Amino acid sequence: MKCPACSNAMTEVSIQDINVDVCQDGCGGVWFDWFELKKVDEPHEAIGADLMHVNRDPNVELNHDGKRNCPRCEGMPMLKHFASTKREVEVDECPNCAGFFLDHGELNGIRDQFETEEERKQAADAVFADLFDEGLDAISADSDEKLERAQGVARMFRFLLPSYWLPGKQKWGAF
Repeated sequence: MKCPACSNAMTEVSIQDINVDVCQDGCGGVWFDWFELKKVDEPHEAIGADLMHVNRDPNVELNHDGKRNCPRCEGMPMLKHFASTKREVEVDECPNCAGFFLDHGELNGIRDQFETEEERKQAADAVFADLFDEGLDAISADSDEKLERAQGVARMFRFLLPSYWLPGKQKWGAF
């Protein structure tokens, strides 16, 4: 497999129960297949410590702003996005195979952000609350007003049209 950052040949490395591809003696990047990153992204996960020290050639220069293609899916450009709500580490993800490519040092940055998955979830909840709670409260208040109006109209029809005028409630037949 070819490294998406520097085009070096990547080496497959087995660490406990996962296999990752590492750009040894190149840019030092690491490729994680689907869901492998979740097994190493927190400091208490010992398996990730082995991947934090990849041999890297300091003379390799990278273009971090350019588009990179997935090393697994031929010709598929990867998407750049932040690894967490803290917006500190930007990673490359393939939209087709859901693999991640992390440049040298990005795994360290991800592991340093949160101690546990619960901390990560709480940070995400706080960001979503900041972004959406005010708008959702306004929608909820608007919906409550609409509900009250609809209930008012229903009460008015119940007053104007007692139940014996409603279809199926008359003794002489239903329509």
